[in-house]
Amino acid sequence: MTLLLPLMGFLFISLLITAIGLTLLRGETAIERRLGELGVGGSLPSVPTAHNERLLRTLKRLGQAAPKPAKEVGKLRERLIHAGYRTPEALTVFFGIRVAMAIALFVLGTSPFIPKSSLMMGLAGAAFGWLLPGMALARKAKGRQHRIRLSLPDALDLLVVSVEAGLGLDQAIQRVGEELSFAHPELSSELRLINLELRAGKGRAEALRNLAERTGVDDLSSLAAMLIQTDKFGTSVARSLRVHSETLRTKRRQRAEEAAAKTGVKMVFPLVFCIFPAIWVVTIGPAAIKFVEVLFPLAEHHK
Repeated sequence: MTLLLPLMGFLFISLLITAIGLTLLRGETAIERRLGELGVGGSLPSVPTAHNERLLRTLKRLGQAAPKPAKEVGKLRERLIHAGYRTPEALTVFFGIRVAMAIALFVLGTSPFIPKSSLMMGLAGAAFGWLLPGMALARKAKGRQHRIRLSLPDALDLLVVSVEAGLGLDQAIQRVGEELSFAHPELSSELRLINLELRAGKGRAEALRNLAERTGVDDLSSLAAMLIQTDKFGTSVARSLRVHSETLRTKRRQRAEEAAAKTGVKMVFPLVFCIFPAIWVVTIGPAAIKFVEVLFPLAEHHK
């Protein structure tokens, strides 16, 4: 019975996290559905199941009832956009997930089926459940930004080729967005959104600034600033893109060298706390055992 209770708790937490992860999967926006219908890009809209809709409605109700600090709402909305969640109800669903995780871990911490359960453990679990979705969201946003940053040199090369082949900048962005849909879907969706904003009547400078704000990637911000200046001063787009591509590759190489230089420092702690103790046990252990076996009888004999 003592082994069954922790197993049930583990299964409950695993099922809860799986359900929350399914709700975090971003459904296609209306723009992407329209693109799929037109054959421009994207996939066919997925049909949500009744279980997912019911869970989503529950999370929305919890999110609407949850307290939303004014200082935190803006940062969370920006982080959700950086992670790829652009729907209006994404913030409400996120707060619903926070409340659900806090309640679940509080109930689990105060449950009599868990050994050494107490009110303090339940409160600690509730605090951890409140903070855990924010940590997961920050990690997801950083991962998406990292993937966009890695895919930018390929996009710049395709932009240079397209512009030098005679396409305008808007048509080149559309073409690159279509070509990168399989290899780099995150950057491809952002480029397609630029296209849709241009079709809707926004200026190119505003669309490029929106791209930098949506992604939060510094390399895209510098690219947007360079394209805006090129458009303003009337200089060659292809030449500017080529120079910017070389600068970006240099910066990418410098980041790799910096990461390689930090590897030695980061390896110190695993070596000291994980590898060296095992080496000492293997090398010094037999000698220490032999030392004890020989000297202890001698000490007792002299007494």
